Amino acid sequence: MEGKRRPVKSYKKEEFLNSSEARTVRILSEYLDPDAKFKRNEITDTIVFFGSARIKPKNKVLQEIADFKKSETGGEEEIRQLHRALEASRYYEEAVELARLTGEYLNLKSTDEEGYAIVTGGGPGIMEAANKGATLAGCKSVGLTISLPNEESMNDFVVDELGFEFHYFFMRKFWFAYLAKAVIIFPGGFGTLDEMFEILTLVQTRKMTKDMKIILYGSDFWNDLINFDKLIDLGTISPGDVNIFEVHDTPEDAFKSLKSYMEARQPK
Repeated sequence: MEGKRRPVKSYKKEEFLNSSEARTVRILSEYLDPDAKFKRNEITDTIVFFGSARIKPKNKVLQEIADFKKSETGGEEEIRQLHRALEASRYYEEAVELARLTGEYLNLKSTDEEGYAIVTGGGPGIMEAANKGATLAGCKSVGLTISLPNEESMNDFVVDELGFEFHYFFMRKFWFAYLAKAVIIFPGGFGTLDEMFEILTLVQTRKMTKDMKIILYGSDFWNDLINFDKLIDLGTISPGDVNIFEVHDTPEDAFKSLKSYMEARQPK
């Protein structure tokens, strides 16, 4: 009938889509959208890099130190923080190099049936470094960000097609783990530790049945932070649980171990 009003379709109602009743729809969206884009970009396998969003590149820290000295303001604690940031910046540079080496190798492994990508949380710091290394290698570079109050936006080394922002941490973690052949974990804070222990627990409990290489990068950081031997002594983990991961200190050594792992699993 002419002039008869039509109600708005449910899937076009923003208020409904953001309601508690539509939570399942939002969760499914955070599964189906990445799934479709990974398939469209022929990504079947990934190498995941975790690490702090707060670690800066060396040139940026040096500029901050120079600006601080010119300003003649601030105290001793501020200059100590800047020098700590300069020391930590080596992890940024080493993440770039490790991702570059890895990306070049993944390009050689990619076929019509299997496509490889480097995946990070998409933010600044170590995430940006790994995406940068992937880009330098010409490897596909994926960013899985999470909506947080104070987090920076997607770094510049992720193309729009392969950049995602999640609302649900558990869906983001699913996509970190689901396609991963290996996970490389650089120094970080609560978020990095959460991601690391999630992966370690999945492997330890055999909820993840596929093979996965897990590398902790930076023995000084990890040995000082976590006393795995104490966990064994207390009986809270088994002695064999520490064999779930390896620790490496240079991009070259970490890449050599990753490459050996990948080559050993090549179809004969």
